[in-house]
Amino acid sequence: MTLHDLRHSAATRMARDPQLTLTDVQWVMGHAHLTTTELYLTPTRDEVVAGVLAHHARQANRRDEPTPPPAPGYDPQSLNVLFGRTV
Repeated sequence: MTLHDLRHSAATRMARDPQLTLTDVQWVMGHAHLTTTELYLTPTRDEVVAGVLAHHARQANRRDEPTPPPAPGYDPQSLNVLFGRTV
């Protein structure tokens, strides 16, 4: 492990800390541009999978909820086709 690896690990951990803003991490790391610090926000594969599973669970729980009426000017039948709803 190199000093650069430790620096990368520290930046990743700080970027994931909800108590620190990204600009705080930028300042600590000495990055001139916030886009450099944003690289440490990349989620892990496990985080992405967990997020997708949570999304599908929320959607499954919402299937029993009534569909709200469309905004004026939208055709309900077209929206049902667009969103794959069966009537």
